[in-house]
Amino acid sequence: MSDEAGSAVRAQLGWVIRQDVDKAGPAATDGEEFIYVDISSIDRDSKKITDAKKIATSSAPSRAKQRLQTGDVLVSMTRPNLNAVAMVPRELDGAIGSTGFHVIRTEHVDSRFVFYLTQTRDFIESLSQRVQGALYPAVRPADIDSFEFLLPPTAEQVRIVAKLDELFSELDQGVENLRTAQQQLKVYRQALLKHAFEGKLTAEWRAQNPDKLECAEALLARIQQERKARQQQLTEWQEARQAWEANGKSGSKPAKPKAPKVLPPLTTKELAELPGLPAGWAWMKIHQLCEVVRGGSPRPAGDPKFYDGNIPFLKVADLTKGSSPYLTSYTYTIKEAGLNKTRQIKPNTLLLTNSGATLGVPKICLISATMNDGVAAFLGLPQDQLLYHYYFWQSQTERLRNIDQGAAQPNLNTDLIKETPIPVCSPVEQATLTQTIEAALSGADQLEQTITTSLQQAEALRQSILKKAFSGQLVPQHPDDEPASVLLERIRAERAAQQPATRRGRQRRAEA
Repeated sequence: MSDEAGSAVRAQLGWVIRQDVDKAGPAATDGEEFIYVDISSIDRDSKKITDAKKIATSSAPSRAKQRLQTGDVLVSMTRPNLNAVAMVPRELDGAIGSTGFHVIRTEHVDSRFVFYLTQTRDFIESLSQRVQGALYPAVRPADIDSFEFLLPPTAEQVRIVAKLDELFSELDQGVENLRTAQQQLKVYRQALLKHAFEGKLTAEWRAQNPDKLECAEALLARIQQERKARQQQLTEWQEARQAWEANGKSGSKPAKPKAPKVLPPLTTKELAELPGLPAGWAWMKIHQLCEVVRGGSPRPAGDPKFYDGNIPFLKVADLTKGSSPYLTSYTYTIKEAGLNKTRQIKPNTLLLTNSGATLGVPKICLISATMNDGVAAFLGLPQDQLLYHYYFWQSQTERLRNIDQGAAQPNLNTDLIKETPIPVCSPVEQATLTQTIEAALSGADQLEQTITTSLQQAEALRQSILKKAFSGQLVPQHPDDEPASVLLERIRAERAAQQPATRRGRQRRAEA
């Protein structure tokens, strides 16, 4: 297919789109409810509408305007680089679509041909270059209508679609299997962590090492003794204060450590509601093992007297970068003037995000830093037990995000964190447990990488096939096909014939 061959012509998408989409929104005939399709209804991976919503007619969103028909191609005008496109199936005929879609409705051009066209890299890149707006990046309907492509004869469109359906049938099945495997890996990771903190992963180790186990009473006594090590903190404070005074009292005065607040242990009722544990394990509250504190942020955030100094300042985004348990880098810094507005931590401190959509992400910080109020720190945890606690909080992420505190977004105060029950075993078993977890997760990570690479290769193959399809290299051209130029003229003639009738209708209504 080429311009020179004469069978195809270069056209704009808007030339072949019908302009008769009803934009009046839900009608009385829809009854008390209607089916609503918005951008979130589309699965960007499968290019299908997977989450159409039932909405009460009385509370229809302001964007619920466009009545859809079977075969309509929906193109999201927001963030076109994500390529949220789909075709309306028969069962959604008559549904109402969001005005965030440009509805491509065709009559003389195969709608599946257009559907595949909107998935090409050329289409995606063309729209991405026309995006306007930073907070709400989007394109206009005119940007989509002006997209240029080679329009083949009608018969060739049918052959192209049939070939693409054939090739993508197997490819899409493979991709679906890979995505299913991805979801199964997520389930596996959560199941692994759940079993770990029920004592199941180290059951065989305990059977083989009975001499290395502690009874629950000895375990509790040892932990209580470790918590009495506050004298060491006082010694460190005294040394820091002496250094501060010797330095002419420059910078912030070291704060005297407070005595740990005595909080009640788990009650008999609380213990009865928790799962049973193996011999040598015990349930404890986090506050019995360490001190939990929250960071702070100098205000206002843009004040130059606080920020852009030489002291690392950790935000939630720093904790959510990468998959490693360890945090060694930072994005922001503060000056000494901001130290009394935040909290300093030492290396080898466990951190936890305590607000927002990423609530519950743990990280072991390996640097000396300060932190903002979206981060909680666990002070006093032994270095050799950090990974144990890191994986415990990973196992709690979903539970934490489902705690309803009536706030606009998920949020954990430090009291909720302190009151969290954690199963505790001896340090030697903790070390064995973390090694077992890491070995299992390492295998899962390798499999995850293999799946990711396979998905990338599948997408590259898909784009290669689409490129051939829309450049005339996928199916043969037949000289007896009606030229696309004739098709285009027919579309133009029909539009021209409809326009006077439309004007006359408007004129009659105006005269009336």
